[in-house]
Amino acid sequence: MGAYILRRLLLMIPTVFGIMAISFLVVQFAPGGPVEQAIANMSGAQNSLTQRVTGSDTGDFTDAAPQPANAANGSTYRGSRGLSPELISRIEKQFGFDKPPLERFGMMLWNYLRFDFGDSYYRDISVVDLIKEKMPVSISLGLWMTLISYGISIPLGIKKAITEGSRFDVWTSTVIIVGYAIPGFLIAIALIVVFAGGSFWSLFPLRGLTSTGFDSFPWYRQVIDYFWHLVLPIIAMALGAFATTTMLTKNSFLDEIGKQYVTTARAKGLTENQVLYRHVFRNAMMLIIASFPGAFVGAFFGGSLLIETIFSLDGLGRLGFEAITSRDYPVVFATLYVFSLLGLVIGLISDLAYMWVDPRIDFESRQV
Repeated sequence: MGAYILRRLLLMIPTVFGIMAISFLVVQFAPGGPVEQAIANMSGAQNSLTQRVTGSDTGDFTDAAPQPANAANGSTYRGSRGLSPELISRIEKQFGFDKPPLERFGMMLWNYLRFDFGDSYYRDISVVDLIKEKMPVSISLGLWMTLISYGISIPLGIKKAITEGSRFDVWTSTVIIVGYAIPGFLIAIALIVVFAGGSFWSLFPLRGLTSTGFDSFPWYRQVIDYFWHLVLPIIAMALGAFATTTMLTKNSFLDEIGKQYVTTARAKGLTENQVLYRHVFRNAMMLIIASFPGAFVGAFFGGSLLIETIFSLDGLGRLGFEAITSRDYPVVFATLYVFSLLGLVIGLISDLAYMWVDPRIDFESRQV
């Protein structure tokens, strides 16, 4: 087991390197980087000032003598005409673009190995502190959504498999399919309208993870307030995952129940519970465990973006989206690095959970 874990950990190094290298390469060819945005802002401010001073539109003058965007100063950046080369160099140095791409990539990897992500381009805070600031929201949404979804879906899926075709199975399947068909953001809006002061009741808070004055609350009131803020976002996020996991569990158990070893176990006189939980359970759960890493990472980050926006929750999903749109590359690469590491670690934990469910699995003899 120790050798397998070591091999998997060593395999994470080239995997993360490949992810970061491809992402860095794509960014080099993406238009509208931080230097271009700074140049555009300066050019826009300069044009606005010229218009206020002259009282006319400068577009007539520029159209009269068209020339390439970099003709005035030799810059390769679009929109840099009229800005001095010294100013362009200062902007490049400010954002770290004064070095060759290969050197910048090497420096980034070296810093990331030490978990030094630098500072945000547009916020007066380090990336590590920024991630720590947003992490509680994402942990709360991802963790509780996953636990509640799996905690309800697995027993319900087993019950549906045992009672397939019954009235209970039909009605629960109908509810599950309807819940799966409705987008999460639409459910979130409906919950706000009905339960958060939209048009009916004002039972739950509309924004944030805690109430004003949370730090002065006694501990039991802090716990209540924390979960009270999570009720609506978790419901909105969990319905889709709840439906998927329930049906996956049901189908996995039905597939195992129909196999020959179940018939043999019953013929030996084992009770239904013994057959179900001693033999079927560990085989059927393989598929559920295999889907856990993707479900958890998706709920932890990408799946929470719309929910964070609708409920005014400032988490990692929203942070990553805003960083991409504003070209805040230190935040973009840092979140990508953290997400990749977390996904790989959860994948390893998922493999180890296989052994816990079915001790017959031998990791030592496997090739990674």
